[in-house]
Amino acid sequence: MKKIDAAFIARAAVIAALYAALTIALAPISFGLVQFRIAEALTVLAYFTPAAIPGLFAGCLIANIIGPYGMLDIIFGSIATLAAALLTYRIRNKYLAPLPPVILNSVIVGPLVAYFVDVPFYLGMLYVGAGQLAVCYALGLPLLLLLEPGAGRLFGEAKNKAAKTTGKRQG
Repeated sequence: MKKIDAAFIARAAVIAALYAALTIALAPISFGLVQFRIAEALTVLAYFTPAAIPGLFAGCLIANIIGPYGMLDIIFGSIATLAAALLTYRIRNKYLAPLPPVILNSVIVGPLVAYFVDVPFYLGMLYVGAGQLAVCYALGLPLLLLLEPGAGRLFGEAKNKAAKTTGKRQG
């Protein structure tokens, strides 16, 4: 387990601020049955650093507090992001790293949004999942690939070849 220090907290805070700011600034497309929450592209940061786990959770929590769906979304939407970040951190394959947020938000947030907009739950899952798939793979994966070469310098801990094969992470 990585020691939590000032750099860890700073990284988490920056990620939280970016997530919340992007979601709130782009609120018309961040909330709703058909949603393209651009901030979800940041979920790939958990592939590189454990600081992204609390950062993504806090950013999502802040955004959902301001969002239109109230306490259910504040709780369950934020938990979905937390669980997705934890799973993304554990994934060793960069091409699968964007997948946990797609699946968890589809299954958890989809029915929730469907309830609020009064459509069948499977439509909520389909629409939220499609939006997540688009954002996480069209924006998130390119972001991951762009950051990968400098991840060690940027995040202070990066997955390297030895870490991937031994199952241990640096940091």
